[in-house]
Amino acid sequence: MLDHVGTVPGRYYSKQPDGRIRCEVCPRYCQLNDGQRGLCFIRQREGEQMVLTSYGRSSGFCIDPIEKKPLNHFHPGTPILSFGTAGCNLTCKFCQNHDMSKSREMDTLADSAPPRMLAETAQRLGCVSMAYTYNDPVIFLEYAVDTAIACHEAGVKNVAVTAGYICAEPRAEFYRYMDAANVDLKAFTEDFYRKVTGSALEPVKETLDYLVNETDVWVEITTLLIPGENDSEAEIEEMTQWVVGTLGPDLPMHFTAFHPDFRMLDKDRTPPDTLFRARSIALKNGVRHAYVGNIHHKPAQSTYCSGCGAMVIGRDWHLLSDWHLDHRGCCTFCDTPLPGRFAGPPGDWGRRRERVRMQASG
Repeated sequence: MLDHVGTVPGRYYSKQPDGRIRCEVCPRYCQLNDGQRGLCFIRQREGEQMVLTSYGRSSGFCIDPIEKKPLNHFHPGTPILSFGTAGCNLTCKFCQNHDMSKSREMDTLADSAPPRMLAETAQRLGCVSMAYTYNDPVIFLEYAVDTAIACHEAGVKNVAVTAGYICAEPRAEFYRYMDAANVDLKAFTEDFYRKVTGSALEPVKETLDYLVNETDVWVEITTLLIPGENDSEAEIEEMTQWVVGTLGPDLPMHFTAFHPDFRMLDKDRTPPDTLFRARSIALKNGVRHAYVGNIHHKPAQSTYCSGCGAMVIGRDWHLLSDWHLDHRGCCTFCDTPLPGRFAGPPGDWGRRRERVRMQASG
């Protein structure tokens, strides 16, 4: 682990017959001459190696409620220290963090914190978890992994908020240190992924399959429904049937509302009825825990027992309003276990969002 801020040697690349270096962190496989950066912007070729240029540098640090990630079945009500860097390996036309993810200015990375400082800060501030978010953490893999190791040493859990667009070998290393992940399943057609995100669906499905069926990482899925793009009943039917068949009925799904942003300013906001329809389709197809997001609707944002149907976690935006789980995470009405990661009583962080400035301990 490095106590360092700046540029560090990267991993997962190979020399090509034409002399270029191929980055093998994500399926984009950028092939670079000396001095060139990958599409993600923060991975660059220097001489005969790949380097990460943003190690220990962030676009900012905030304490969020865990429900904002969103994770509804992972230590509810607790605070999570969140950070990201510049750049991204996708080119989503609807990006809602484009000031960071599309940044090509290293000045965006105004805050600095090597891994141990981050872990110590999370511990000092009482954060249960660290979130690697805002842009996709797979592109700053070396920084994220070292921070995750430091967090585990400090008793802090790790959460990845990601599009899941990563190759198999780095995926295994990255998720070895993650306790939970919210994966953006942005649509369920290759056409959408190619035209709107500049990536591909199949590697994301492979990541989800790997996480759920080959690791102990707690996983939830988010799909931002964009009018006329990925919100048809047929697509939601196919997506939710695949989720239940491949990932199982206990994986929570979040259907969230789009608002016009970045290069999709011509699209309308998502009508609430679209979200409710998607949730209904998911429940019909066997998804036991389906939620709506980016709108205020307590009934569709709360959690219900799959055994007796009682509300076991009530949510008013990101504020917990009801709690009917025992210390084991089982329904207090019928004793059915709720899938997820629970540790006694819920947290009481509420809706707060607080900016954090890094400072060395001691």
